[in-house]
Amino acid sequence: MADETTSKVVRVDGDRCVGAGMCALTAPAVFTQDDDGFGQVLPGREDGGDPMVREAVRACPVQAISLEEIT
Repeated sequence: MADETTSKVVRVDGDRCVGAGMCALTAPAVFTQDDDGFGQVLPGREDGGDPMVREAVRACPVQAISLEEIT
């Protein structure tokens, strides 16, 4: 049974991101690209609740996206 105090957060590692844009293409409701083309999580969408977040994690060619459980 899942702990009710556990939630998820999605993050983009800016040091690892190469600006491929797969996150924004895969889950545009969650990710965008900054002026330099690097991935960012849209404000208010950090909860990782969108079902396409897992696909974006898989699609990132440099594994710059993480979906972490927090308590």
